[in-house]
Amino acid sequence: MDARQLKYFSCIVECASVSMASRQLNVAQPALSQQIARLELEVGAPLLIRSNRGVTATAKGLALYRQAKFILRQFDRALLAAQETRDEVSGRVVLGLPPTTNCQLGVPIVERLQRSHPGIILNIVESLSGNLQAQAFAGELDLAVLFSPEAIPDWRHVPLLSEELFFVHAPDTRLLPQEVDGITLAEIADVPLLLPSSTHGLRRRIDIEFERLDLRVRPVAEIDSLSVLMQCVSRGVGATIKPRSALNVHGKANAGQWNAIPIIDCRLERTNYLYSRPTEESSEASEVVMQEIRALISDLVGESKWQGVRMI
Repeated sequence: MDARQLKYFSCIVECASVSMASRQLNVAQPALSQQIARLELEVGAPLLIRSNRGVTATAKGLALYRQAKFILRQFDRALLAAQETRDEVSGRVVLGLPPTTNCQLGVPIVERLQRSHPGIILNIVESLSGNLQAQAFAGELDLAVLFSPEAIPDWRHVPLLSEELFFVHAPDTRLLPQEVDGITLAEIADVPLLLPSSTHGLRRRIDIEFERLDLRVRPVAEIDSLSVLMQCVSRGVGATIKPRSALNVHGKANAGQWNAIPIIDCRLERTNYLYSRPTEESSEASEVVMQEIRALISDLVGESKWQGVRMI
């Protein structure tokens, strides 16, 4: 088994097609199939299931794919380390951020690292927390911000901060009287709501609180795109429940498109946790990025640039 075989195998799994992987790798299909056959012979079991609809990994194949992604990333890191001649921390770090967290952290952490550690190449992946969990399990991430203390059992995690959730609406709509500085969940239940789908962690948190008060959530639409959801809110289609960081989805200059009203009969909060690989799998660059994220959050909260949160 060598790195080339693992690279070929990973590409086939991701493409779900030998022919598509062949084009992407610029390797003839017969040669590609021959390498996979050798890999299966060495493992002693089938790794791929071929059908008219494409190629899928067997259970053993999926286990190998997850490890292969990690091994290939280590090869890339070793190459970068060998190429780097300066006496500074270097390497590639893949950071997974949920959309609302990315609104607040994405640009500042890129700028901060460019100033303090230019040798680190930061790759930010924005996705829903459930998708980030899957990517972490697949070996595609080095760090991730998630909202559960049990999201990735084998990884290290530390709490960063707790975000308060607000009732968010467009100022020029008639969903609420003009001078309102607080709202109850019962009042929110009578407003047309735009919420993420039930697979979204934030939605589950909202549903639990409504159920506690024997209220039902009836959204007029379920939208898993933060940008689309907030645009619909700004156009008066409905209101939503989000942390204040969501107001920065189109940049802080446009945050005035929405009002964030406190929910006064309960405290809806969610905790942000920073996840990282086990110590033996983590690179020096990843450890530096972790430290910089925590320092950045402390600065943002201390300077009131991240509102509606409390440090933990």
